[in-house]
Amino acid sequence: MHALTSEATIAAEPMITGAHAIIYSNSPDAVRAFFDDVLGFPSVDAGGGWPIYALPPAELAVHPAAAGRHALYLMCDDIRATVDELERKGVQLSRPISDERWGLVTAITMPDGSELGLYEPKHPTPASP
Repeated sequence: MHALTSEATIAAEPMITGAHAIIYSNSPDAVRAFFDDVLGFPSVDAGGGWPIYALPPAELAVHPAAAGRHALYLMCDDIRATVDELERKGVQLSRPISDERWGLVTAITMPDGSELGLYEPKHPTPASP
């Protein structure tokens, strides 16, 4: 277990200034339209019409596993209200909301058929810079 000291948590300038998540899709145009039209994420053109989306503040957790893998979850303050709003926009849940120790969890079906996790955390979240 790595213990953080106050010395380690205070830095004049952070070494890491952000994170870049990538969603691979066999229907990228449909997924991009989903992020534009349904989720309303702002974006910039990185060149050639390639959008890079701004994300809300993020956090990173490391969980034990037999083999390395990664997962992406969007977070919300009220999962039921968020699901209601997404469903009004035609989004379907790929699994029902479940009450886990760490939060209320579900997943939405993206236009390419893949899942995108969604949860309302019960745990404290780190303050954004």
